[in-house]
Amino acid sequence: MTARKQVADLHARIGRSIVGQEHMIERLLIGLIANGNLLVEGLPGLAKTRAVKALAAHLDADFSRVQFTPDLLPSDVTGTEVYHSVGGTGEFRFEPGPIFANIVLADEINRAPAKVQSALLEAMEERQVTIGDTTHKLPEPFVVLATQNPIEQEGTYPLPEAQLDRFLFKVLVDYPAPEEERKVLEYHLAESFPKPQRLSSVEELAGLEPVVREVYLDERIRSYIVNLVTATRDPAEVGLGDLVPLLAFGASPRASIALAIGTRALALVRGRSYVTPEDVKELAPTVLRHRLVLTYEAEAEGATVEEITERILLAVEVP
Repeated sequence: MTARKQVADLHARIGRSIVGQEHMIERLLIGLIANGNLLVEGLPGLAKTRAVKALAAHLDADFSRVQFTPDLLPSDVTGTEVYHSVGGTGEFRFEPGPIFANIVLADEINRAPAKVQSALLEAMEERQVTIGDTTHKLPEPFVVLATQNPIEQEGTYPLPEAQLDRFLFKVLVDYPAPEEERKVLEYHLAESFPKPQRLSSVEELAGLEPVVREVYLDERIRSYIVNLVTATRDPAEVGLGDLVPLLAFGASPRASIALAIGTRALALVRGRSYVTPEDVKELAPTVLRHRLVLTYEAEAEGATVEEITERILLAVEVP
């Protein structure tokens, strides 16, 4: 089976388990084959957790779910050394935590305290966990798919910018269309949701990342990506001087890398061997919305990251 056929089959199978939410399913698939971490935000009941579980269920890969709560400890996620005694002698052995899986669902990640977030940060960025003076490598591939609820902020710990920057995408999930919600209702009443079927192995999944990097990314599109990201740092350079007092910080170089990798994965998911400027424009809000930091003045004026990103997209010349 070719890489494109494999991706198309996986996409179709996940789509049968989730009614609607095509945008979220496609972004999850892109993150998976690009080996990038995703932050999924939406109101309760919009199938965020179900979509991630369906994705894992269709893969022959290790999956774990961590429900984040304020009383969680770093060792609850990473694991810890446990003393084992046999025949009067004993030794400490490392017992891996739920982070040691190919796909990790970090449910309601913004309810985790700072120490837990720091432990997760190393795992997401370095693909390893350090316990004492020993470093333990995480399995390959390794992807963190985190969810958070935009309401009920009491008792939550907002993710710092340094950790947000580690996420390839921030995906927003909205309500389904009425016809999609009717279909969800019918499925639940009939209890007839399609059962997942294992499709891809871990080895096949890991083999998709080199294929993504082979998707053609023209030099002009590379320059377009860099111009978009640098415009978030100095909007006056593209004639948007009025945005200067609204942006405290622009996107880091990780945004350029995320756009390059993400657009290549998007092209592969849609059956193309090349990236178009439209791919960049489509993914830019998903890549930038958690990387731009607005000023108090922007909040006072009611400006949003989406509106600012849209203006930058309109101002930067398209190749």
